[in-house]
Amino acid sequence: MGSLAMEPDDIKDYTGDLSAFRNLTTICMSAAMVQSNGIYFGSNPLHYSAPLLFLQLALSSTVVGLTGLLLKPLGQPVMVSHILGGIILGPSLLGRSHAFTSLIFPLRSLILLDNIAVFGIMFHFFQVGVQMDPWIILKTGKKAFAIGISVVLIPMIVSTSCASLLVHFSTIDQRMLNSLPIVAAAESVLAFPTVARYLQELKILNSEFGRVALSSSMISGIVSFSIMTLTVLWKQDQGKIFKLLITIVTGTVLVIFIVFVVRPVVMWMVGWSREGEPLKAECIYAVFLSVLVTGFLSHVTGLHILFGPLVLGMALPAGPPLGSAIVEKLDIMISWMFMPIYFVKNGLVMNVFTVPLKHVAIVQLIILAGCTGKFFGALLPSLYCKMPLRDALSIGLVMNAQGVLELGLFKMLKGKRFIDGGALIVMSASMLVVTGAMTPLIRHLYNPSRRYAVYKRRTILHSRPNIELRVLACIHDQENVPTVINLLEASNPTKRSPIVIYAVHLLELVGRATPLLIPHRLSKRPSSSAHPSEHIVNAFRHYEQGNLGAVSVNPFTSVAPYATMHDDVCTLALGKRTDFIIIPFHKHYATGGTMESSKSGFRAANNNILENAPCSVGILVDRGLLAGSCSVLATWSSYRVAVLFVGGPDDREALALGARMAGHPNINFTMVRLLENGNISSDDQTSEVKLDNEVVSEFKNSIAGNDRAMYIEEVVMEGSGTVAVLRSMENNYELIIVGRRYNKGSPLTSGLTDWNEYTELGVIGDILASQDFKGKTTILVVQQHAIIVAADLQENSENQGMNFRELSLQASEEVFEEEGDDVPIRRRSTFARL
Repeated sequence: MGSLAMEPDDIKDYTGDLSAFRNLTTICMSAAMVQSNGIYFGSNPLHYSAPLLFLQLALSSTVVGLTGLLLKPLGQPVMVSHILGGIILGPSLLGRSHAFTSLIFPLRSLILLDNIAVFGIMFHFFQVGVQMDPWIILKTGKKAFAIGISVVLIPMIVSTSCASLLVHFSTIDQRMLNSLPIVAAAESVLAFPTVARYLQELKILNSEFGRVALSSSMISGIVSFSIMTLTVLWKQDQGKIFKLLITIVTGTVLVIFIVFVVRPVVMWMVGWSREGEPLKAECIYAVFLSVLVTGFLSHVTGLHILFGPLVLGMALPAGPPLGSAIVEKLDIMISWMFMPIYFVKNGLVMNVFTVPLKHVAIVQLIILAGCTGKFFGALLPSLYCKMPLRDALSIGLVMNAQGVLELGLFKMLKGKRFIDGGALIVMSASMLVVTGAMTPLIRHLYNPSRRYAVYKRRTILHSRPNIELRVLACIHDQENVPTVINLLEASNPTKRSPIVIYAVHLLELVGRATPLLIPHRLSKRPSSSAHPSEHIVNAFRHYEQGNLGAVSVNPFTSVAPYATMHDDVCTLALGKRTDFIIIPFHKHYATGGTMESSKSGFRAANNNILENAPCSVGILVDRGLLAGSCSVLATWSSYRVAVLFVGGPDDREALALGARMAGHPNINFTMVRLLENGNISSDDQTSEVKLDNEVVSEFKNSIAGNDRAMYIEEVVMEGSGTVAVLRSMENNYELIIVGRRYNKGSPLTSGLTDWNEYTELGVIGDILASQDFKGKTTILVVQQHAIIVAADLQENSENQGMNFRELSLQASEEVFEEEGDDVPIRRRSTFARL
């Protein structure tokens, strides 16, 4: 199995000598010693291979899991806990106890443990290949290409020069000296899957510099592979060069066989499953069997056993349905069972105390030179391409990430006697140190909220009259489409005040390593190329065609992990200068009013959007009333909308949206303002209260003469009165708009925070969205944009009171020119108790 299996040198490192290696039977398990009869029958389970293997698997996973749990507050990636777990169980720590080693990891068990680790790493490389999209190299820009080339060549030059100097002036043993040039070349290698996994764990995979880092690492991976191949050729004897060339030809033939024979067979089996249904078990089993077959073919033809599974993974299509299904099946098994065993197996033969300090210093100096070269190799071209300094620094650090692929390369070089065992130990330990040190630096440098800071408030309230309203509508699944479209239609798009819609279908990144933001073109004919967003794109296409001149739709599909999905949304909102983002609530209501959970990752994505959005945000809670049709307003003669106004910037934003809706010919609009003791004017009013009064006054003037709009004042004493008002609104409206954040000291919401289950909805939104609130009313919870540059925070209060007459233009583009006091106002007092 190539360099993956234990070799005599590994046995020596493990046992301290080769005396146990003289009799091969001492490291083999008897065929009869597989399953124990149990301790109740007088047998020791640890003398049998199966119980011992289960204990080793459990102990390895437990140690790695606990290590990862301890490192979680520091934000360290999983790879750090894997390497550290292997060192803990190895001779560097717990393995120093002979009793522990002979009991848990006896020499006779290492053959079986070795094979389990090999199978695990085969499937890991297959999973890595599945998540890779080799065609991304064709989309690489000049910036990524320049970074990808320099991030390999510069460290290669720097580290090789350092190694040459040390070879001439050092006095260490010859074997270590011969290792130094290869150490320099190996430390200059950079692998695309390692960078992709590292960025994903740091939750910056689809950030701006993350995308550049991914594209650059693809280029650097190809350059690294070419350089290492030439290095191995140079180190080979003349008699072995011919054999190596034969191996290269054999590898080419195997690649052709996998691409043109194995892949078509697998895709034919995938076709057995109907669209939208999970893949049949036979297809998954066939894929797993193909992994073993390609690994076998690689080994018997003289190739590395990991070559075939990696190529097979790259040949299969990334993403759904096949790629995502395979990753879901393999992820837990590989991450928490096979990979801990692989790292523990490596840790068992790594004793950091056996390497002389002089050797450690020399190898570490070359590693430091390589890391410095990678850093500046990425930093300098990034700055030349005019990237922000923080992003350029972050790319330089990310390019030093190393993982299981690099560890496999180091093991292969040791197995071929290109590097010394001591060099391998130092290189493996340095992976832990470098990755652990640079992770907090990257987290400090990269602050995503800073990217979304703008110089002006981007809100509906602050948008200029008669200017198009830009809305970014997020779609989780097809069920969200009718409700979102009806909300957009209720926002009263007209030719004089049009709405530009950026519809983004959010999909979880599963089965591939590269995040995608795919723009779709709307055509007159239904599209089938936008799958799995086909139906969503077609629905918005029909909506645009039915509102030509008033509505413009630009559809996108975002494929990203939940943890970084907000980056695509916020970046798109920033670039398109949107005023409002609509995000569906992460739960939906089933028949009977019961609340069902959607994918839990959407809640984290929604919260991230709320925290980082460069404009106002609305969370849409769909209770089922508007989910059946995309043209409710066109068929209903009366569509009832209410805005509950307590006070504050979020309520002012909600009222601004409601003012637009009040101009729709099919909408009966009601504004309900909650007042404490009926007091709306006072000499000691705060600035917020003054702004509230100005906005409400503008709104009342804008609905003068509109017999479909009503203004109501409700006088309440405390939070119980607010709840009573909410109860009175049950089944009276098709849509209720509320603000998200309120003054915590306000008596109108006192006591309500104790019952707040979904904090993203705010106090009042949570009550309206609860199952206790009867009816099928759709809820929209609005948060006004507040993340702006501090220098422009000083705004006149008059900017808060925009002209609501302009916001409430009629669909027929008729503007009321009369002003008067004929606004229907109703005031009542509510003293209800819970």
